[in-house]
Amino acid sequence: MFSMYSWLHLICFQIAFLSSIYPSLVLTYAGQTAYLINNVNDFSDGFYKFIPRPVYWPMFVIATLAAIVASQSLISATFSVIKQSVVLDYFPRVKVVHTSHQKEGEVYSPEINYILMVLCVGVILGFGGGKEIGNAFGVVVIMVMLITTIMLTLVMIIIWRTPPVFVGMFFIPFVIMEGSYVSAVFTKIPEGGWLPFAVSMILALIMFVWYYGRQRKIEYEMANKITMERLGQLLAMPEVQRVPGLCFFYSNIQDGLTPILGHYIKNMSSLHTVTIFVTLRYLLVSKVDQRERVLIKRLGPRGVYQCTVQYGYADNLSLKGGDDLVAQVMRCLKRHIAMSTDRRSSVSTEEEIANLEAASLAGVVHVRGKMRFYVGDDAGCFDKVMLRSYEFLHSICRSALPALGMPLQQRVEIGMLYKV
Repeated sequence: MFSMYSWLHLICFQIAFLSSIYPSLVLTYAGQTAYLINNVNDFSDGFYKFIPRPVYWPMFVIATLAAIVASQSLISATFSVIKQSVVLDYFPRVKVVHTSHQKEGEVYSPEINYILMVLCVGVILGFGGGKEIGNAFGVVVIMVMLITTIMLTLVMIIIWRTPPVFVGMFFIPFVIMEGSYVSAVFTKIPEGGWLPFAVSMILALIMFVWYYGRQRKIEYEMANKITMERLGQLLAMPEVQRVPGLCFFYSNIQDGLTPILGHYIKNMSSLHTVTIFVTLRYLLVSKVDQRERVLIKRLGPRGVYQCTVQYGYADNLSLKGGDDLVAQVMRCLKRHIAMSTDRRSSVSTEEEIANLEAASLAGVVHVRGKMRFYVGDDAGCFDKVMLRSYEFLHSICRSALPALGMPLQQRVEIGMLYKV
């Protein structure tokens, strides 16, 4: 697990497994088996009873340290899986702290850490004794073995392109052996073995609700997005005024503009003289080069631009201090305008830069949309339950913008109902 997250080299674990771990496991299991054959009634705590008395306390210390390492691997794996799920937009946003600038896998999440603590205390208080916890752990181990075999088989077929004969030689013996193990632990489900299934179902339900809600949101935004022609028509309306100031309008779509923009213009009857539509794009790299951090392009109407901000897991995007995200966008925008002189006169270029500077001096505002689903009476019960659940998850999860340190006095949220 640690090698998979790039914390240590794979060769280190291969050497450790072959020279130490595997022989120790074989000797330990063989010793327990021999002891239990002669002492059938000691199956509940056979591990400690089969240890010879002279080495009992050293083994006790080693077993305790091994349990600590095992729990740490579980915690680290949970952080990594949640982080990857958030990046893929399959899980509500939580705070993720990268503890290393060199290795992407070293992450920490305060919220998930507290949830694990509460679950751990709840399991101890709920089960009390060790039998139920042991049954739950046994079910998890066997199910992980079976799932690993199935996933590795898929990797062999899809990625490695292994011939079917060799795939069958691997899959059939292991699935028969592990399937028999799974059938044996089914009897433990009423005695604590139900816990991992309950936790898995809750997590799967949360992920499915989040994914379903996000997909419905994206479908609505793509179907009702504001095109450049529509934006020009909105700005050409006589009641719409261009007010002084620089507006950063955050959106998660790049092919067009968010429908919240049309809602904003119709109700406010205004748009700032310089409006920049910003999309944050996460890249699976440590740091994004400053020259590639901000991508700017001019849209159709005057003073309207589109900006894509790319960042890696070790980048610190901040709206605090002097050399912040706003300053980076302004520099890139001025450079973009200056490089467009081949298509525009120098006078119009200087005028555009002057307008940009004047808008920045007039004040900066950060606008983000805050949507809610409006579920009509004709919608099915499934849609109502799923979308209401998504709204609840969305209301308690973190927003991407507060992570930028956006000043509260510059933040504006525009609410809109998405009718589905």
